[in-house]
Amino acid sequence: MILPIVAYGDPVLKKKAKEIEEDYPNLSDLLVNMFETMYNAHGVGLAAPQIGRSIRLFIVDALPFSEDEELSEEEQNELKDFKKVFINPTILEETGEEWAFCEGCLSIPDVREDVFRKETIKIKYYDENFKEHIETYNGLAARVIQHEYDHIEGILFTDKLSSLKKRLIKGKLGSISKGKIDNDYRMRFPQAKKGR
Repeated sequence: MILPIVAYGDPVLKKKAKEIEEDYPNLSDLLVNMFETMYNAHGVGLAAPQIGRSIRLFIVDALPFSEDEELSEEEQNELKDFKKVFINPTILEETGEEWAFCEGCLSIPDVREDVFRKETIKIKYYDENFKEHIETYNGLAARVIQHEYDHIEGILFTDKLSSLKKRLIKGKLGSISKGKIDNDYRMRFPQAKKGR
């Protein structure tokens, strides 16, 4: 089932999410719905707060990035198979040089800006079967994880922009929170409800 994606301005996107237990109700259905929702919106990652659930869970599928011709063949192959569920994750360390990449977000349609992040991360998480993993990721795989991880910490990529960039996109962000945008997937707008 395709779920509406929560738009910028909804308080759930600014809350630090809570951990879940292995017996979380209907977890497998939730994961199926999240993947369906993400694919419908042409995303490469989706965090539970983006569908209105303040829990420490996100999914990724970086297949679309694997078609980037600027990447090495090794990087393309790594991203081709990079489809995962992250439950109760903790980033243990971020290392390497900071590098810029133009990021976007399904909760903030039509806004794309360069964000600086470290190139390598080490993360501990549970998969959909609640099996624990500790893994290291680099490059775009690390970036997708960092972006989604920020969501469960209540941080949006726009929070990482300079004050000048924030001022330049302020009008766009206001329009998004009021539902005054034209996009091709279902969304839930915080201020549109108040006006009804």
